[in-house]
Amino acid sequence: MPIRLRLTLMVAAVTIALVAIAWTLGPRALRGSLVDAIDEDLAGRATPISRAVTDTDDAAVDVGDLRDEVNAIPESFAQVLDPSGRVLAASPGLDHRPLVPAPVLAGLATGPVRLERPLPGTAGEQVRLLAVPATRPDGRYVVAVGSSLATTEAALDRVRTGVGVGGVVVVLLASLGAWLLAGAALRPVERLRAAVAAVPPHQPARTLQVPATRDELAALARTMNQLLGRISQALERERRLIADASHELRSPLAVLRTELELASHPARSRDELAEAVGHAAREADRAARLADDLLFLARADQGGPTVYPVRQPLRPVLAGAVAAAAGRAAAREVQLELEVDQGLDAPVDADRLRQAADNLLDNALRVAPQGSAVCVRAERREATVAVVVSDAGPGFAADFLPHAFERFRRADPARARDRGGAGLGLAIVEAIAHGHHGRAEAANRPDGGAEVRLILPGG
Repeated sequence: MPIRLRLTLMVAAVTIALVAIAWTLGPRALRGSLVDAIDEDLAGRATPISRAVTDTDDAAVDVGDLRDEVNAIPESFAQVLDPSGRVLAASPGLDHRPLVPAPVLAGLATGPVRLERPLPGTAGEQVRLLAVPATRPDGRYVVAVGSSLATTEAALDRVRTGVGVGGVVVVLLASLGAWLLAGAALRPVERLRAAVAAVPPHQPARTLQVPATRDELAALARTMNQLLGRISQALERERRLIADASHELRSPLAVLRTELELASHPARSRDELAEAVGHAAREADRAARLADDLLFLARADQGGPTVYPVRQPLRPVLAGAVAAAAGRAAAREVQLELEVDQGLDAPVDADRLRQAADNLLDNALRVAPQGSAVCVRAERREATVAVVVSDAGPGFAADFLPHAFERFRRADPARARDRGGAGLGLAIVEAIAHGHHGRAEAANRPDGGAEVRLILPGG
């Protein structure tokens, strides 16, 4: 359902509820006010009649004077009952049936009583009555004064009709106003939506015009521009990744194809065939490793779990990486050092930590001079654990450090490609660190060489 229609229906529903409350409570409050005024008027009219009953020293009430007082009341009626309940005097038009029912007469001992009831002898006309006790030596008399509620009920009916008709008009006007106001408020949003829809899919970097209103709409436009910028950057990274991956895969696949073509030549000897197959197998392994690395980074980009940490000692994991690199280190006459306490443990994914250590050792052995040492150490730093791999090589170039963990970024592109590096090793290390809710850092050592640190939670 469109927002404009929802807002209109919401305003209409609220207006209907308010009109219903006014239609219910308004007449009720008005009736209470009118009845209070009637009661006050009846009390004033009952006072002289009560005095005519009580302010006489005669042994009996003067019925003639009493009737004069009763007949002197305009626009209302009155009735006086003697102690036996017999009507002594009554306004013209009233029959001799008591206005006040017997149960109410019994309760007059506690004071005046106000009530509403149908007027005796009529077709159900409602009246408001005030019954006041008047005590004399010969007993308790009752003065009943009443007024018709017909005028009051007619006024209340007119009020209800007016509130009902006016309420319908108010609901219609409020709904129309809400529809127009919502349309005016959402029109800039629709323009912004159309502008976003018009952005070419292949050019998401195109920015939207930000209104000069400095309101929520301007903030939305700025946010949309930021989002389009991030989408453009992500698209550019994806394009660059595809181009770099294609470039990296082209080399091993070309070599693999060449070796297979040469292996199929009938004039090749068995030794040459075995050498060609060995070269092909190595290039196939290189392509497979590159595909695995790209798959891991793609999963990391999707935000899914890439590591499954379990608390365990770190030394066996790092010792395995050092042992696996020992052959390459010996061939280059580089010494491997391991500095990890036996009791040091942390919640880590052993396989992923080993993969990160293998990548860092591979990078370090590429640049470590003969006779130097590559050190792998781990230490606890407050609430974290740092895994550090350092070498004595030339270190990172100053312009490379800010981009060290970018994909397909190499400190020495020509040498790295010759030696099989695709520029994904440090990117994978950073993804593994982030998967552990940690971080990766690259720096140059003060005494020469480079070091890469994995700062992992030690909890």
